[in-house]
Amino acid sequence: MKQVFRYHPLLVALHWVLAVLIIAALAVGFFGLAATPNSDPQKIGVLRLHMAGGMLILGLMVIRFIVRLWTLRPAAATTGHPLLDRVAPVAHYGFYVLVLLMVGTGFATAILAGLNKIVFHGSGDPLPPDFLIYPTRVAHGYLAALLVGFITLHVLAALYHQFVRKDGLLRRMFFGRRV
Repeated sequence: MKQVFRYHPLLVALHWVLAVLIIAALAVGFFGLAATPNSDPQKIGVLRLHMAGGMLILGLMVIRFIVRLWTLRPAAATTGHPLLDRVAPVAHYGFYVLVLLMVGTGFATAILAGLNKIVFHGSGDPLPPDFLIYPTRVAHGYLAALLVGFITLHVLAALYHQFVRKDGLLRRMFFGRRV
């Protein structure tokens, strides 16, 4: 089996596109939706953007997971610490789980609140007074905070590899010759 030193170009593209989309969805959720009262008519447009973004993220994550399973990957990077080396794959798959849970709780909240016809079909019905009455929305918020923590640790780990270990780890997730 030939050894590759970079991820497949489709994985690289999906990684960076998803990074931007997920951070944008989190920003819209924290700073756009949470800060806007449900009585504000403009909230429906922001919800439409957030919900469509969540659906796009789900689709791209499924594609990314399939491509990841079917393509060759570089050898696992080492941190120099056995415990951290064992935690790294768990954290990477944890991203998939967290994003799926985020989308799932978002969909569940949308169903419970009747958002499909309000947001996408323009029914004219008002938004519920508060989404926090739905346990799925509460879970969505906690998962969002956890996802922000995962992203922060992921970025710090990449910076650690790049600037402390100086092992060129970031090259693996950019375009270039794979073999």
